[in-house]
Amino acid sequence: MADVSIEKLAGDIGTAVDRLVKQFADAGIKKGPGEQVTEDEKRILLEHLSKQHGGAASLEPKRMTLKRRTTSTLSVNSAGKSKAVKVEVRKKRTYVKRSEVELAKQAEEEAKRKAEEEKAREQERLEAQRKADEAAKKAAEEQARKQAEAKARAEAEKAEREKREAEARAQEESLTDEERAEREKARQEAEQIRLQQEEESRRKLEKEAKKAAEKARKLAEENERRWKEEDERRRRRESEEVHLHSNRYAQEAEDEEDMQFERGGRRRKSKKRKNAGADLMHGFNKPAQPVERVVKLGETITVGELANKLAIKATEVIKTMMKMGEMVTINQVLDQDTAVLVVEELGHKYELVNDNALEEELLEEKTSAEKVGRAPVVTIMGHVDHGKTSLLDYIRRAKVAAGEAGGITQHIGAYSVETDGGKITFLDTPGHAAFTAMRARGATATDIVILVVAADDGVMPQTKEAVQHARAAGVPLIVAVNKMDKESADPDRVKTELSQLEVISEEWGGEHQFVQVSAHTGMGVDELLEAISLQAEVLDLKAPANGPAKGIVIESRLDKGRGPVATVLVQEGELKAGDILLCGFEYGRVRAMRDENGQEVKVAGPSTPVEILGLSGVPAAGDDARVVTDERKAREVAGTRRAKQRDLKLAKQQKSKLENMFADMESGDVTELNIVLKADVQGSIEAIADSLTKLSTDEVKVNIVGSGVGGITETDASLASASGAIIVGFNVRADASARKVIENEEIDLRYYSVIYQLIDEVKAAMTGMLAPEFKQEIIGLAEVRDVFRSPKLGAIAGCMVTEGIVKRSAPIRVLRDNVVIYEGELESLRRFKDDVQEVRNGMECGIGVKNYNDVKEGDQIEVFETVEVKREL
Repeated sequence: MADVSIEKLAGDIGTAVDRLVKQFADAGIKKGPGEQVTEDEKRILLEHLSKQHGGAASLEPKRMTLKRRTTSTLSVNSAGKSKAVKVEVRKKRTYVKRSEVELAKQAEEEAKRKAEEEKAREQERLEAQRKADEAAKKAAEEQARKQAEAKARAEAEKAEREKREAEARAQEESLTDEERAEREKARQEAEQIRLQQEEESRRKLEKEAKKAAEKARKLAEENERRWKEEDERRRRRESEEVHLHSNRYAQEAEDEEDMQFERGGRRRKSKKRKNAGADLMHGFNKPAQPVERVVKLGETITVGELANKLAIKATEVIKTMMKMGEMVTINQVLDQDTAVLVVEELGHKYELVNDNALEEELLEEKTSAEKVGRAPVVTIMGHVDHGKTSLLDYIRRAKVAAGEAGGITQHIGAYSVETDGGKITFLDTPGHAAFTAMRARGATATDIVILVVAADDGVMPQTKEAVQHARAAGVPLIVAVNKMDKESADPDRVKTELSQLEVISEEWGGEHQFVQVSAHTGMGVDELLEAISLQAEVLDLKAPANGPAKGIVIESRLDKGRGPVATVLVQEGELKAGDILLCGFEYGRVRAMRDENGQEVKVAGPSTPVEILGLSGVPAAGDDARVVTDERKAREVAGTRRAKQRDLKLAKQQKSKLENMFADMESGDVTELNIVLKADVQGSIEAIADSLTKLSTDEVKVNIVGSGVGGITETDASLASASGAIIVGFNVRADASARKVIENEEIDLRYYSVIYQLIDEVKAAMTGMLAPEFKQEIIGLAEVRDVFRSPKLGAIAGCMVTEGIVKRSAPIRVLRDNVVIYEGELESLRRFKDDVQEVRNGMECGIGVKNYNDVKEGDQIEVFETVEVKREL
């Protein structure tokens, strides 16, 4: 800009000439009204005025604000009419200048940081160089030590040699000319061999020294190369840094938009953008190896929940189970064993957790009471009308049978009897159905079984079944031969018939006590009680007499006037009125306790049966009864048990199918094949049982848990359920009640009319139960001719199939110099550019090995299959 006069400058800025002259004078510039003013003098005046008003000396702006305003028209539909609305958008952006001091300070810090990094790298390089020098020095010292040892050894050998030569010369003087010639020839040969050995030793030492020096040199070069690469990476990383601002206004202070509508007058501020450009720094690194998760598994889990825990889609789990031969849905409940197999198949790990933490906490033993002797619990079993209840009636001195309809026991009764040998608890059952039902639930209520057999009637079908049930439960058996007061009594006949069932009396060399009794006259009752006491003494029955009570539900029913009524046999501790009792899926506070005579009981100890009131519902026979301290937790446990029982029922597999015996054998659930055998005649039973027993081997055993003549009854079905057996019917059929139990318990029932077909099918099932044998067969061999590097797939081996066939789905081994260096599976198999499933002998292909990138030229890839070898009995 050209120079102007003070008068013109005063007119331009709108001030008086005198005032402007005075301001120039204050700034140190003396000018007259008509004199010219330069640009530098104007700048000096502005700085002077700025200092007077408290500003900085520099005239450069510290902050710069840019504003922009735009107006647009929007068409808005309102009430079916179109209206035009004007929208005004205002934008403001402010930039702040960074001071020279801050810039200098930042530059100084950056230079200092780079100097420190350079110094650290130099120290690391010097340290690496020092280590390399030390290694080379050690190698040189080792070489010098070896040379000194070799020299000393050579000198010792030389002295020894001279000594031998002197001895040899002394001997040669006494030898003939021919002998001297032979000695000279041998000496020359020995000298030649020695020279060869010395030359070989010298070459070996020189070779080792060269090798050590070469190793030290390579180590130094490797360190130098590594540090150079690290420095190059650092520089490349610094050059790739993202700079958000490049102008002198380096810091963006604020970015906001104000949007104002003419209609309504609403204003909305957008969020401040913080960390602008930070998304430019994002990156993703592919995992170096597959992620292995640890999944916690309870007793049951749905397919969807398992997929969530594995962090994969449910379709992947369903697909995996379809490959394993199971068709499932996303909501299907899996049991623990199945879930473990699925997790392992997907390449993850599992951890079995206990879903019963609350239940275990609630049922935790809180007492360490000393165990004392308890009364034995005796179950009386036998055929209908053989005198079971009458015998117990005589013992109790009360007429129990008189109150039953038709003199037949209609429900379970539990009674405590005081005898000369102490207290005995008797369980009177209708046959043995309830006994089997309790045992099927895992209950162990009975210590001793008394088998009542009528002396005039002998062994009957229910007698045989009672023997089978007692033997399957592993309970000691005492035989009471009843009705000895009748003229037709024949106890020897009873012993003979029972001996055919392998129940042999002590008189005949067996282990079962036989007692002859009469419920009518009381004959032999004392001997029976003595036999019970003797057997109890052998068993040494003990239980804690104090503390929370534990027991088992013998029977239960719903009384119209009193509600749920349960007969509980206390096995440990003390049960008192007011205790909170948890029985299976039911719970409640004991409101009242009565004994078998209907008398109120305040406290019930071990081996005491009582009838209790106050439960929330009717428990099942065989359920455990436990006294707990917290009613709220008892309610939670009961609810949890109901839910778990429902889930287990959904996940329950057919446990007794012949087709599933092989799978059960693998999981360790089946060690023998249990069979309940029923036929039309006794001869068929004996023939079939003998043939099946002969099929047993050391690994698989046939165990006939029950057999009999006649149709398949509900009792047979209950026995099969309790023993995990299959039911085989030969020319017989199951009745309606038995079919209902078989259907509910999912028992395998098979009918046959040809004995050879029955034996062949059982033999086939046992063959499937044998532990399988596997062997590996090599199906193909490929030689690696070249290795290509792919950024996506890693190392790809270009191979020629030299033997057999290479399948993509088969496992492989990588061989180097005929040594296995890796075992895994193929990730890709290509022929030219196409993915293929198999490549045959003489063809080229590209192979990618999964999770392995160290394939080298000359390696061999061996493809094999695992083949199951069928075993036969």
